[in-house]
Amino acid sequence: MTIELVVVGKTDSREVESIVAEYSKRINRYCRFSTTVLPDLRNTKSLSEAQQRAAEGEAILRQTAPGDFVALLDERGEEFRSTQFAAWMQKRMNSGTRRLVMVIGGPYGFSETVYARADAKVSLSKMTFSHQIVRAIFAEQIYRAFTILNNEPYHHE
Repeated sequence: MTIELVVVGKTDSREVESIVAEYSKRINRYCRFSTTVLPDLRNTKSLSEAQQRAAEGEAILRQTAPGDFVALLDERGEEFRSTQFAAWMQKRMNSGTRRLVMVIGGPYGFSETVYARADAKVSLSKMTFSHQIVRAIFAEQIYRAFTILNNEPYHHE
């Protein structure tokens, strides 16, 4: 299985970039993993929130293909303990998913067309995190899931 993390907008934090790069390297021991950063929209002051969501949505949908399993990181998504998320990942692998596309949206969330395309919604927490830090947290959780599935000593419960 290939995992593609699609994120809207680049991060201006070298620390976050470094953390994501480190976990990306670790995840690649288990499967092909990559991050696609969609460029920030230009002239957003002249766009409404709905217009921004629609424009970002078009860019997100261009990153998906038929047959991809698309999961949105969304505050209204399903929450998991780390072991449950690992089981969720295992289910994706067992079902023959070839490409899992995980999406972190922009500041105003997702357009209705993106929600319509999504196969699942996952929430990291009921708390709100910056879109930049979520990249690092989620990359770590993907790595943690693989260590759980491989009975490695990274996760303690």
